[in-house]
Amino acid sequence: MSMPDIRALVPHSGQMVMLDRVLSADIDNLCAEVRIRADSMLASEHGVGAWVGIEYMAQAIAAHAGWLAQRRGEEVKVGLLLGSRKYEAKVTYFAPGSLLTVHVHRVLLADNGLGAFECRIDTDDGAGGVASAATATVTVFQPNNVNQFIEDGNVA
Repeated sequence: MSMPDIRALVPHSGQMVMLDRVLSADIDNLCAEVRIRADSMLASEHGVGAWVGIEYMAQAIAAHAGWLAQRRGEEVKVGLLLGSRKYEAKVTYFAPGSLLTVHVHRVLLADNGLGAFECRIDTDDGAGGVASAATATVTVFQPNNVNQFIEDGNVA
């Protein structure tokens, strides 16, 4: 099955879309990839700091929400990254030229839009295999009207 363009799934634009494409998606999972470029807006001489991995994870979660919305014939909505639990990176930087695969698995989605995802970033291990580069549990929230929620805390 062909996956939609990542820009149609996330409520980001321009340079803020950090993922390159969606590889696969289903009701509880999404897999995306990003090639680390030396000219990335967050790159240094060493590559992109591993701390950016949490944003890669968040954008993969946003893409999952967008993919689900498109399947239901709904518009893609803005959500909020609430935080992460135990983000662990096994690298300091994602090296220029490396190809990252971002896996997100939904473990919770409440009726009020609160969700939790187990996330993992894999990269080439240099020997033709795959190595886990970062993991986290990420908590997100997608209210019906994000602007109203930000203004007055109303989740309706």
